[in-house]
Amino acid sequence: MSHDVPGLSIGEVAERTGLSVHTLRFYEWEGILANPVRRDPGGRRIYHEDDVDWLTLCMILRSSGMPVPAIRRYTELARAGDGTEAERLALLRTHRERVLDQMDQLRKCLDLVNFKIGVYEDALDQLAASSATSADAGG
Repeated sequence: MSHDVPGLSIGEVAERTGLSVHTLRFYEWEGILANPVRRDPGGRRIYHEDDVDWLTLCMILRSSGMPVPAIRRYTELARAGDGTEAERLALLRTHRERVLDQMDQLRKCLDLVNFKIGVYEDALDQLAASSATSADAGG
């Protein structure tokens, strides 16, 4: 990680990630940032590109349903470095199974929604055909 480039403010990171400043502070407080947040002489947070990359990973894990405590554990393992790969792999495999289960449930939901759409489309087609037949018979 290079610190030769100027850091990013919390507002810039919020803009780049789509996370709110409040959420960034929450993630820091929860211990799910890979590196401690650095501060400038005025006490303002300074982030770097690797922080944005890590936050992007955390956002993907979170949006896929990984609970914050599991993300925190993954972060702790990543911080610990070499020797934790097997536990990180196990954590990600467990999460993958949850994601696959969610996808299966969503497919079932989508099948039902598609079925109901078909029912209503058929009903409207029959109604339109019936109206056209009635109009032809009356005219």
